[in-house]
This record gives sequence, C-alpha cells and structure tokens, in this order.
Amino acid sequence: MAGLRWVLVGVLLVGGCAAPPPQSSAPVAETQTEAQERPLVLTTFTVLADMAQQVAGDRLRVESLIKPGAEVHGYEFTPSDLVRGQQAALILENGLGLERWGDRFYNSLPNVPRVTLTAGVVPMPITADAYRGKPNPHAWMSPQNALIYIENIRKAFTELDPAGAATYAANAAAYKAAIQALDQQLRQALAVLPANQRYIVTCEGAFSYLARDYELQEVYLWPVNADQQGTPQQMAQAIATVRAQKIPAVFCESTVNPAPQQQVARESGATFAGIFYVDSLSPPGGMPPPT
Repeated sequence: MAGLRWVLVGVLLVGGCAAPPPQSSAPVAETQTEAQERPLVLTTFTVLADMAQQVAGDRLRVESLIKPGAEVHGYEFTPSDLVRGQQAALILENGLGLERWGDRFYNSLPNVPRVTLTAGVVPMPITADAYRGKPNPHAWMSPQNALIYIENIRKAFTELDPAGAATYAANAAAYKAAIQALDQQLRQALAVLPANQRYIVTCEGAFSYLARDYELQEVYLWPVNADQQGTPQQMAQAIATVRAQKIPAVFCESTVNPAPQQQVARESGATFAGIFYVDSLSPPGGMPPPT
C-alpha cells in the first residue's frame, strides 16, 4: 500500500496539474485574416500562453514565443522571434529570473508593453549551488500562486482592451474556480500520505512552491536547469536520500535529459516513474498535458 501511495503522488502531479481544456481561441468559421486582425499577445513560454488563452477567450490572439518542449531558462531567441515581438500588442513574462535572456530580447522591443505575471507573488529563495539566495522562478506550480497569475492577466487584458473587460472578468473567474477545485482535489488525495512519506524527487528544483503548499519534502538533482546538469555530487546526494528514505519512485521533467535521474533510480533501487511537465506543455493533441 505504501508503494501505491507514493505512485499516487506522481500520477496526480503528472496528470492533475493541467488546467481544463482551453477555450476556443476563435470561432470555427473565423478566417485566417480575421484571426490575424485580433491583437497579438505574446507570452514567453507555453504555460503562460495557455493561462492567458483561458482568460482571453476569442478576443485576443495568444501565442507562445517558445515552442512546446523547448527549455525556457537558457533560450536563444532568433531574428524571427524579434519580428513576432514587434507585432505584439503585449508581452507577458514570468519574471523572477526565469527568462535569463529576457533583457536582451526586451531591449530590442522598447515600444512593446510588457507585464510580469509574478507581480504580487512572495518568492521562495533557491537554497543550493550557484543560484543560492535568488528567487525560485517556478511560482506557477502552486495553484495558489496561479490565482495571482490569472488576476494579473485579467488586469493586463482589461488595460489593453477595455471593451472586453466583462469577458476577461468572467473567464478569469471561471478559470480561478477550476484551479481552486484542483487545489482541493490535490489536498484531499495527498492527505492519505503519512508525513514521513511526503517526498517528491525530480531533476530540477521546480516544485518548491507546490511542495510548500502540500507539505512535501522536495529532493532534486539541480536547483535550476543549467548547462552542467547532474554532477556526481548532486547524483550521489540524491541516491543517498532515496535509499535512506526508501523512496520508491523518482521523476524528471520534459525539457531536460532524464538520464541522470534514471541512473539515480538504478543505483538507489527506486523506479524511474515518468515525466513531469513544468517548463513546457506538450503539443496540442499530443501526450498530456496540452493545457
């Protein structure tokens, strides 16, 4: 039974953190020309694009700068990205140091307004390695923080398009209700876990906000995705913790190489139990979660 409970955590986090299916971004009969006429909102990565689409409904055209599956922290933007940025009526970013390339990108787009969606979030500090003391940028992984993101999106869209204020308010309210329902679902499902089994083992330390909210102990290989991932010291520490705590399941994220964590699983006796979607959604119609 204990093993099943451990796996329950992974199943909930892999399949449960996706939002409801996004609202249709445009009427079925809308032509491509009509779609292009709607103001373009450009987000830095796919998670923010989906959140923004939930609020925008069919009044705005929402696109992600970074494609599904791409790594956001060290992204290298292209000339075509700058062209898209110049066409945008608004850019939505995460902030908290997630978009390390952001300043260079925004400096090339001085006339495009930008909103930071973590405004109002109380940041958690990174506690290890070169990024120690800097804010952990993965605030969206907390459903409670997601409510702040949604409100910031609503405000930004209302300022951009005042005529759509009622639509954005209604969409935001419905989206918040869905997120709050998910929060309760997770709390009830995780309540069966004894305190000494509340561990979550991942590649990146991207679950700090979620672990705080649900009283989980976070174990990871590296605190933030970096050029050098899975050092021998990081892996040895993770292996020792997994062994000592008899943690039966470990996970990795979709945007990084899972090989280091698979080695942790082999050497600790744990099972490599699957992939989490954190910094990117899956492509539409692909493996979950597309939202």
